[in-house]
Amino acid sequence: MNFKHALLAGLTPVLLFSCVSQKKYKEQLAKNEELTAANAKLQGDLQSCEDLKAEEAKKAVALLNDIESLKKQIAFLKENNNLALKQLEDLSVISTAQAQSIKQSLDNIGAKDAYIQGLQTTLARKDSLNMALVMNLKGAIGNLDDQDVNIKIDKGVVYIDISDKLLFKNGSFEVTKEAKTVLGKVAQVLKNQSDIEFMVEGHTDNAAYAKGADMDNWDLSVKRATSVVKLLQKEHGLDPAKMTAAGRAEYVPVASNDTKEGKAANRRTRIVILPQLDQFFKLFETK
Repeated sequence: MNFKHALLAGLTPVLLFSCVSQKKYKEQLAKNEELTAANAKLQGDLQSCEDLKAEEAKKAVALLNDIESLKKQIAFLKENNNLALKQLEDLSVISTAQAQSIKQSLDNIGAKDAYIQGLQTTLARKDSLNMALVMNLKGAIGNLDDQDVNIKIDKGVVYIDISDKLLFKNGSFEVTKEAKTVLGKVAQVLKNQSDIEFMVEGHTDNAAYAKGADMDNWDLSVKRATSVVKLLQKEHGLDPAKMTAAGRAEYVPVASNDTKEGKAANRRTRIVILPQLDQFFKLFETK
């Protein structure tokens, strides 16, 4: 009888240790499956990024935020995959094929991480070129009142806003002599950048156009944009294939039309340096 008790006492720790090891194995296996699923989802997210190349320029800029989020996910996945691999190896429950699969997943993540770094470098270079363009434009135009000419970068796009007080007489779409001088300086900078394409937008306030029954603010804004484009083409030799004329009427205000100052701010002509999306999205085509 004493022998049976002794035998049972000896086997009990072995059985308990076996149960504990089996439990840890199942826990670690489940955790590895979750990480593998998360990795597959992450690969799908990266693939969906590549499908965004037909989106407009603002979505290309928004990619910066996606990159930061993706980097955090990659760092998290790397840490947890390494931890799971080490724990499974310690328990001697992972096969050579499984270890190789996890290693391949980590290698793929590393390649995507390098790809993201390349995107960031490209975007940083684009921002530097835009800043240089702005400095050249401001240097060419000189010390004009900021209320008449405002050059800025917004979300990676260069804008040149010129007030209608400088460009046109009230209700007219004929460019003034003073404005021709300013546009000539802008044209010289743009002409030196042969790869630049841009759009000229006409904007009005919400006051009804009163100089013709067959015209409204849509017509006036388009005619003003067209007048600027024709001047840049005919008098300064800019390539018409790289210019677009557009009218926005009163529907994209920058200030309230309830005040005189707000109306004056809304009456403007804007030159938008168009992002070169075809070159940017070539980065995706190789991935």
